[in-house]
Amino acid sequence: MRIHKIALTLLFSGSLLFAQQKLTMNEAILGLRSNLRVENYWYPAWIKNSNSLTYFKNGEYLLTNAETQKTETLLTLNDINTHLPKQEQLSYLPLVVFNTADSGYFKNENTYYKIKRNNAQWSVEKWLEVPADAQNEEVVLDKSMVVYTVKNNLYYKTERGEVAITSDKEENIVNGSAVHRNEFGIDKGIFISPDKTKIAFYRMDQTMVEDYPVIDWSVVAAKNQNIKYPMAGRTSHQVVLGVYDIPTGKTVYMNTEGDKEQYLTVISWQPNSKNVFIGVLNRKQNHLKMNLYNADNGQFIKTLFEEKSDKYVEPQQPLVFLPNSEKDFIWQSQRTGYNHLFHYNVDKGLVRQVTKGDWLVTDLLGFNAKKKEIYFISTKETPLDRHLYKVNWSSGKVEKLNKEAGTHYGVLSDNGDYLFDSYSNEEVPRKIDIIETQKKSNTNLLTASNPLTGYTQAEVKNITLKAEDGTPLYAKLMLPKDFDATKKYPVIVYLYNGPHAQLITNSFPKSGNLWYDYLTQKGYIVFSMDGRGSSNRGLKFEQAVYKNLGETEMKDQLKGVEYLKTLPYVDASRMGVHGWSFGGFMTTSLMLKHPDVFKVGVAGGPVMDWNMYEIMYTERYMASPQDNPEGYKQSNLLDKVENLKGKLLLIHGAQDDVVVWQHSINFLKSAVDRNVQLDYFVYPGHAHNVMGRDRVHLMQKITDYFDLYLKPEKDN
Repeated sequence: MRIHKIALTLLFSGSLLFAQQKLTMNEAILGLRSNLRVENYWYPAWIKNSNSLTYFKNGEYLLTNAETQKTETLLTLNDINTHLPKQEQLSYLPLVVFNTADSGYFKNENTYYKIKRNNAQWSVEKWLEVPADAQNEEVVLDKSMVVYTVKNNLYYKTERGEVAITSDKEENIVNGSAVHRNEFGIDKGIFISPDKTKIAFYRMDQTMVEDYPVIDWSVVAAKNQNIKYPMAGRTSHQVVLGVYDIPTGKTVYMNTEGDKEQYLTVISWQPNSKNVFIGVLNRKQNHLKMNLYNADNGQFIKTLFEEKSDKYVEPQQPLVFLPNSEKDFIWQSQRTGYNHLFHYNVDKGLVRQVTKGDWLVTDLLGFNAKKKEIYFISTKETPLDRHLYKVNWSSGKVEKLNKEAGTHYGVLSDNGDYLFDSYSNEEVPRKIDIIETQKKSNTNLLTASNPLTGYTQAEVKNITLKAEDGTPLYAKLMLPKDFDATKKYPVIVYLYNGPHAQLITNSFPKSGNLWYDYLTQKGYIVFSMDGRGSSNRGLKFEQAVYKNLGETEMKDQLKGVEYLKTLPYVDASRMGVHGWSFGGFMTTSLMLKHPDVFKVGVAGGPVMDWNMYEIMYTERYMASPQDNPEGYKQSNLLDKVENLKGKLLLIHGAQDDVVVWQHSINFLKSAVDRNVQLDYFVYPGHAHNVMGRDRVHLMQKITDYFDLYLKPEKDN
């Protein structure tokens, strides 16, 4: 009798031992950046003119020699703090840029420091201090110079002191910052010439753009901060490109004639530092000219090529010159329907299209000059993966470099001999290899353990549906771990379905988002799909939404709903939909234009009227309101609020400067005017996205809203 009791006790304790832990809301939202973080090697960078790789791991910098496969500790926090006064000592290692294995620099607060190693000992030297409010900093190490902006003016500083490049006193003139609201791949406004003697910079005049109020509610009385927000169909800002010559202290502006509201994109220096390239795009965004200008006098030299479209042209990448050439460069273009590499010569024009096919290049990594090879990442095998390739720029022969399926990220050594490859897939949290590019052999640096082992995770099914025109649509269906096909489950559809976004990929975690796993723990089925209009499927797929945002996307999402309704375990009377930004627009559109489909919707930061969104993005996909009045009318949700049948929660950040708060405010006013009830929540102090710890509050609110209206009362 006693033996039986012991056996039962062991059996019971064993079942507890193997019981899976449920994700908390905090873990679902912040876990992958905290206790559920996947092990990684951060800031990988190759030392110039070497086969040595630096990276950050467990609080120290390591150096791995790819040839010998030997790894050593390169730099620790103690190596730095030993040489700093107590009041300046650091609590953690900052981002360090190594220009050799024995030298580099870092920044702490507003001070730059240089570090050097001699006989295995590091020394630290205070280098330059920049103003506390300096922004847009560009370090020119071999000239011991930092270029930066303060307020709206541009400066550079060396050991000899600070030099003002511009001195505009008008607050609406902005120098050295990214322009055109960071569209067209623009992420900076300062461009240093290859010989480090010239500084090209954007100069933006916003005087003619209307002020738009953004209120700071954290002070009493509340304080207004006007921003410049050019809305579709209205007056835009005007941009020119200046070039400052350091030896003479003189600035010239490139003679970019034409419409003052045109866009100046993909700024690129010719390697001789004498000329600069500007991609000049008209405001309609359907005609690009790649122009060459003399950097010394600003004069137009010639147009190298043009690209036109009956919809839009979207330049995003600067020219990249081939090694040891001042004339030959690679241009990325979607002119054939997919983003590919084109070899151009400054004198002769197009030499050849280097990559071809119904797939696209997503990143250009670099070159191997000796082998005449270009290294890149692409969707060649499937849009769900990213793989590493090389192509001979003369023959066009393409070779795959990695072996495993998944989403790969690469960093190439200067000479192209070695490639840092970090990847994940649905089953692999992360693996990091060094690939020897000629032998295509790899050495493993890291195989990360799965931090979700022991946690309840969704059962994920990869689904392929078809749009009405036969286009494959990729989706994921997430089922509860204890799924019972005889039961009926509520469903939450998460969507974005807008440009420059892809939700469905072969990467970790398998669900794509731990919040989905959390929802399945609570008894929901979760569904997500990339419909036409989303990214990385080619121009035809993306441009299917042109001039009519929301319509084609809804057709595709409703194909997903049709599929869900065929599943015997889906309760079609308890379906919810949620999205943010473009996804908020889609959520609201579905709730108003197809009001019988979803019982509940949660729309975050939603566009309600494209007339009130920024010029660059909106006019690319919708043309202007003057040229496409019917499209703007069709997509306007403010006059369709009375169609609402289900429950709708709107959420907006009070300081949103991307989709301004007025979208939600005007929608609420429309609801009041039409006696339509809906729910609303605002996040003071947050801009377009609610981030940090407050994001847990946000996702709890969204989850509670679905629980309130989709779950049976006994389950709440």
